[in-house]
Amino acid sequence: MSNRPVNKLILASSSPFRRELLSRLGLEFETVSPGIDERPLPDESAPQLAERLAQTKARSVAADHPQALVIGSDQVAIIGDEIIGKPGNHEKAVEQLKQASGKMMEFHTSVCLLNSATGHVQADIVPFTVKFRRLDIKTITNYLLRERPYDCTGAFKSEGLGITLLEYMRGEDPTALIGLPLIRLCRMLEQEGIRIL
Repeated sequence: MSNRPVNKLILASSSPFRRELLSRLGLEFETVSPGIDERPLPDESAPQLAERLAQTKARSVAADHPQALVIGSDQVAIIGDEIIGKPGNHEKAVEQLKQASGKMMEFHTSVCLLNSATGHVQADIVPFTVKFRRLDIKTITNYLLRERPYDCTGAFKSEGLGITLLEYMRGEDPTALIGLPLIRLCRMLEQEGIRIL
């Protein structure tokens, strides 16, 4: 195993939301799509799924980049015990928001930092919970037509108009809700010798 210093930072993701979040830190990085199977395993809990996928993404990209720090992240949302994914289209987004109306949605956002030069892995899950207002179909339709959050877990964007759908949010890091827990990631980067400030 090489002990040479890493020469680049890679975000193992094709998500524009994660790319925007990481760019807030002012670090140079590149993005590489991991192209993995994201289907849950039988009896896999939401946190287990999020953690496995974040690490799998990081390892997949690290295999082709032997001198890099690779960031993998994944987010799984649930209402009760049911996993809520990205709706993909208007009709499914309507159904997701109707299901979420008046309920709690829990987000489990995982982050993994893999040093491909040393094999050192840091991983964590950052939970976040939102409580939806009671939503009528007019509110749901107006929101979806304005923001079109069809590629967002749970069919809403808290950083946009989606905030109007909520009663409250609870969690330690609001960036975890968007898809990449920056507070935890900063500590991980520091452990690898990268100081943001």
